[in-house]
Amino acid sequence: MVPDKAINQNTEYTDFLNRLADAAAEITLPLFKKPLDVINKGQKLQSNFDPVTIADREAEKIIRKLINQSYPDHNILGEEMGYEQKTDREDEQWTWVIDPIDGTRAYICGIPTWGTLVALGDGQRPLYGLLDQPYLKERYLATPQGSTLNGNRISCRPCENLSDATISTTDPDQFFACDSDAQAFRRVAAQARLVRNGYDCYAYAMVAAGFMDVVIESGLEAYDIQALIPIVEGAGGIVTDWNGGSAAAGGQVIAASSRELHRQVLQLLNGD
Repeated sequence: MVPDKAINQNTEYTDFLNRLADAAAEITLPLFKKPLDVINKGQKLQSNFDPVTIADREAEKIIRKLINQSYPDHNILGEEMGYEQKTDREDEQWTWVIDPIDGTRAYICGIPTWGTLVALGDGQRPLYGLLDQPYLKERYLATPQGSTLNGNRISCRPCENLSDATISTTDPDQFFACDSDAQAFRRVAAQARLVRNGYDCYAYAMVAAGFMDVVIESGLEAYDIQALIPIVEGAGGIVTDWNGGSAAAGGQVIAASSRELHRQVLQLLNGD
């Protein structure tokens, strides 16, 4: 792990993340709310529909191209084009993790809760994160020093009790890895003040910006969550798996605005 190097390169990497966001938006934004051919990649979790469009693929292509030009020794993992390993040296495990359009279902429905996600990690954890929603003109950036929205610092709101919390998941019927995970979410939802579902990556942004308190999901891939971890944590929140460990590999994930709220939700998820 190389946090000192990461801190020294804050400006370099944030400038580059902004460049990646701008390049992706040049592809995704003109195609948004336009008729598109949609390809079904097949089964995903409990859904038979996993869409991809030319916008997803072309956005990932340009992001990869720019990374390869500027950081040819860095590894790349992306949803649409897989893993591109450049080095196996433990001291040079910098890896970019890309989801060009997180929330493709929302994208093809004309709903602006999708986003371009890019993370940069040191081989152990994501240190930098980008969530760009160009239609809403909202750009969330995280560095080891904290999280911002359009250049302004953001923070989670104080919420210590689940009975006061607003919680979310993408789809309680189709987007959990198994029925028991969906039932665990419903145990939490039954004790929350408000439940609002269907926001994909944007729900995590709302936790970081202080408008929601908990996101619970399972069946995630690394590219679904890595950019969002530093964004939520840089705003004072916490992101783990359902056992309280690292969420960087995906799977079962909980994001919470406070450690006490996180503790309460973990207990319910695990049936304690």
